[in-house]
Amino acid sequence: MSILTWTYITVGLSFALYIGVAIWSRAGSTSSFYVAGRGVPPIANGMATAADWMSAASFISMAGLIAFMGYQGAIYLMGWTGGYVLLALLLAPYLRKFGRFTVPEFVGDRYDSQLARVVAVFCAIFVSFTYVAGQMRGVGVVFSRFLEVPVDIGVMIGVGLVFVYAVLGGMRGITYTQVAQYTVLIIAFMIPAAAISHKLTGHWIPQLGMGATLTEGPNAGRFLLETLDAVQRDLGFPEYTAAWVSGKKGMADVFAITLALMVGTAGLPHVIVRFYTVRNAAAARWSAVWALFFIAILYTTAPAVATFARVNLIQTVDGQAYEDVPAWFTSWESTGLISFDDKNADGLIAFHGDKEVNELTVDRDIIVLANPEIAELPNWVVALVAAGGLAAALSTAAGLLLVISSSISHDLLKSFLWKDLDDKQELMAARIAAAFAVVVAGYFGIYPPGYVAQVVAFAFGLAAASFFPVLLLGVFDKRTNREGVVAGMLVGILFTASYISYFKFVAPEGGAESWWFGISPEGIGAVGMLLNFAVTWTVSRITAPPAPELQALVDEMRLPREGPVAD
Repeated sequence: MSILTWTYITVGLSFALYIGVAIWSRAGSTSSFYVAGRGVPPIANGMATAADWMSAASFISMAGLIAFMGYQGAIYLMGWTGGYVLLALLLAPYLRKFGRFTVPEFVGDRYDSQLARVVAVFCAIFVSFTYVAGQMRGVGVVFSRFLEVPVDIGVMIGVGLVFVYAVLGGMRGITYTQVAQYTVLIIAFMIPAAAISHKLTGHWIPQLGMGATLTEGPNAGRFLLETLDAVQRDLGFPEYTAAWVSGKKGMADVFAITLALMVGTAGLPHVIVRFYTVRNAAAARWSAVWALFFIAILYTTAPAVATFARVNLIQTVDGQAYEDVPAWFTSWESTGLISFDDKNADGLIAFHGDKEVNELTVDRDIIVLANPEIAELPNWVVALVAAGGLAAALSTAAGLLLVISSSISHDLLKSFLWKDLDDKQELMAARIAAAFAVVVAGYFGIYPPGYVAQVVAFAFGLAAASFFPVLLLGVFDKRTNREGVVAGMLVGILFTASYISYFKFVAPEGGAESWWFGISPEGIGAVGMLLNFAVTWTVSRITAPPAPELQALVDEMRLPREGPVAD
């Protein structure tokens, strides 16, 4: 069967599974809609957390970034996984013990301030919409190639699907749908990785294949990475395994991006809310352990996938006559995500590190999706990867949309604007807010501010600059008060958003020469985070301390006793 037929079968079956799970687990109360009734088992919550956290950036774009960046692509591995460990150790158990539905609710009650809560709502919505833009873009990229529809139509199809299980199912439906989505995405990622590893190196385990020798071709018997370094040098690219060489990021920017991704992970509201869905703080810790295990399966495989893809791409297209390109090239070319510009009119594709010589433009978001085709794997494997990419994008999109929905209905309407809202009315408001958020997310998917991983990096930077200091100080510093957190959140997110917007939209051609301290927009969240810490700490020390009962609440939150502390 053709790739298109296989794609319709695999994607159709996976969609039927997701919708069936959503209908089976439909939320019937606000507790089920926001936190799945707090009854999710740790292993299921760990799997759902992994799916929620491993977005289209992890599945589709991260390996593509590593394939183009080489060694420095490890910033995404270190930042995202390191941040998850930070979240599990420093925040998750304490926030769960506090016993609230959302991050803005924690901020409002911990600092006894409606203003702080409203500012947190604004930050949560802003961060979530930035993040979800990348996810919907990923959906469009997958559909544009494998269902042979325009990117815009692909985004709209994704919007319709998310609408069904996010609006109807709430957190309960999303949680169990994400368990199914994790299963699909990890199978879809690992099968082609193992097959390509065996084809190139004779090893079924990709992590071993990455460090092994090639088994066929002119470089047989030579180490894969050694061969790739040599080929990169010959083509004018920086060495794949080199760190600090011309053409790659500076040390300050690498450090800033890694830090921004790390603390941004620990401040992401859609990840934090997952730890509210379990019974107690102990279950939250076990959820974190399971989630890290499930995440590690993909993240330890991604560098190998990137390396295999880079080798296959170069071997397949460099020096190839354009009229003889394989079918996968033509298929992706029709989407506009890969293009050939014959600058010297010789009919041969020149893939080169020098922009003046290079004739091939490859969108980084297609590397994982195109990899099975480039490696000439069976059509059913290609279709399986499409289903996995959709599972990764849709699982995260649903979690983000629920954060937006709960921020509007629970933290803004119920707690601030319409306090006598009953349970049924609040649930309806949450569903209406989710529907609105789905439509806006679709718009951002059609008109995204960048490629998938870059947009996601912006979201992590915004989360780092707004939420991480407020949450960390809220758990470990009794002296931090409402005035400090409001000032800190506003300074952090406004500074970071302004920097990103300026260099992305106002002066995009400025380049690294114009960046402050050599830090790119993807890494500026680290500076915003430090500003937030400094402003929050300073303002808290020059204004009145929190009430004694609030300070006692902070002490109680850290004691190893079960039960919510703020009821």
